[in-house]
Amino acid sequence: MSDKPATTKVSVTKIPLDTVVASLYEAQQKVYPRSIFGYFTKWRWVMVWITQIFFYGVPWLEWGQRQALLFDLNAKRFYIFKLVLYPQDLIYLTAILIISALSLFLFTAIAGRLWCGFTCPQTVYTEIFLWIESKVEGDRATRMRLDDAGFSSKKMFKKSTKHLLWITFALWTGFTFVGYFTPIRELFSEFVHLDVSPWEIFWVGFYGFATYGNAGFLREQVCKYMCPYARFQSAMFDDDTLMVTYNEARGEPRGGRSSKVDSKSLALGSCIDCSLCVQVCPTGIDIRDGLQYECINCGACADVCDNVMDKMGYERGLIKFSTQNAITKNWSRQQILQHVLRPRVLIYAAVIALLVSALAASLWFRTPFRVNIMRDRGVMARLTDDGKLENVYRLQIMNGTETAQHYSLHVSGIKDLEIESEDINQDEKAEHSLHNRSLLVNSAESRSVIVDLKIPDGILESGSHKIEFEITDLESGEKVEEKSVFLVPRD
Repeated sequence: MSDKPATTKVSVTKIPLDTVVASLYEAQQKVYPRSIFGYFTKWRWVMVWITQIFFYGVPWLEWGQRQALLFDLNAKRFYIFKLVLYPQDLIYLTAILIISALSLFLFTAIAGRLWCGFTCPQTVYTEIFLWIESKVEGDRATRMRLDDAGFSSKKMFKKSTKHLLWITFALWTGFTFVGYFTPIRELFSEFVHLDVSPWEIFWVGFYGFATYGNAGFLREQVCKYMCPYARFQSAMFDDDTLMVTYNEARGEPRGGRSSKVDSKSLALGSCIDCSLCVQVCPTGIDIRDGLQYECINCGACADVCDNVMDKMGYERGLIKFSTQNAITKNWSRQQILQHVLRPRVLIYAAVIALLVSALAASLWFRTPFRVNIMRDRGVMARLTDDGKLENVYRLQIMNGTETAQHYSLHVSGIKDLEIESEDINQDEKAEHSLHNRSLLVNSAESRSVIVDLKIPDGILESGSHKIEFEITDLESGEKVEEKSVFLVPRD
């Protein structure tokens, strides 16, 4: 037996010095969108102004003595101008969300990612942050040179100024967002007097940080990798969906040339391969490669291509909003519009119209107060000292109006039924009948009262007897009826 320790042989493979190691992951290249002016760019900025005026302005509007649009989570009330919703009205908010989702599907079926290109908050805030960046650092070429340059006081000043403006705008955005859940005037006063709750500080900072990070740094990465809409949008496309499209038959073969040279003599298409369509794209794609999920249908490439076509003396529309069928079949604009009303679009539109009509009708006929009646489960029925049989109920009335309301209570179904409650006054308008009482509920509040119903003992057989509570708004005359039972125990 050998005393030498066991050894393990390790084979080493020598890698030639000229071997190139390829990475499976492509390094992310920063996108520097080029500024452009044109038809779609103007509309994109119109939507920026509309959405931001609404977002930053609406919380400051007042309706009566309160904020016009406020989701008051502490009070469990949603104020939407004249409308006041309670947690029990969640069905209305659900209907609004369903209508919004179906509308998104409808717009996508008609014109692709129209929402993404013109009204999505990510697109809107990225556009604003890019505008700030261009005003501070300069145009596309200047920004690229600045990023490639070494450290200097000039670079430090420009970068610091840009980020300071970004952070200020992002924090104001976070403050406005919180102002939809906390009365914004009170929130502003709290910040001025440094008396802000920790949760309010957290949410202002959180939403501000999200705006700063998404619009300032992530930008197109949110659209390409984080947003789920880009992944399932193709399921809503068909050959009649309007999308930003490159006319390959007209543009190819591409190649550079002078505007004075006839492209036909060079056997070239209309595309001069200037790459400006790539430079203006906010997601950094080449539209000439065909339909790509990264495309947000903003139309920037169509605007810059039309400008190039004008300079070259060519017909516009090499890149334009069109459909696959229109490109392959050379349809006119009129033919494209004729194919918009196809079954998919009609079904979406019909469902949306039905839901909107149902929601509008429900809100129109909605009773401005709610009633909930519960029996006292601790005491089913009992005899009082005056020899009467008593059942106890808890009555809850929610006043959904902006003014205090008087409500009349009437109970029917049993003869000689009496109503007693320390919280309910006898109703003068009801001629002092023992069957009618009234109570006051303040504006946008909920009031709970205990109601005792009594009958002379022995006038009813044992068992469950149906009764009906009728609550009437004495101002508007609207009524709510709720059914319950009066229990008579066995002897």
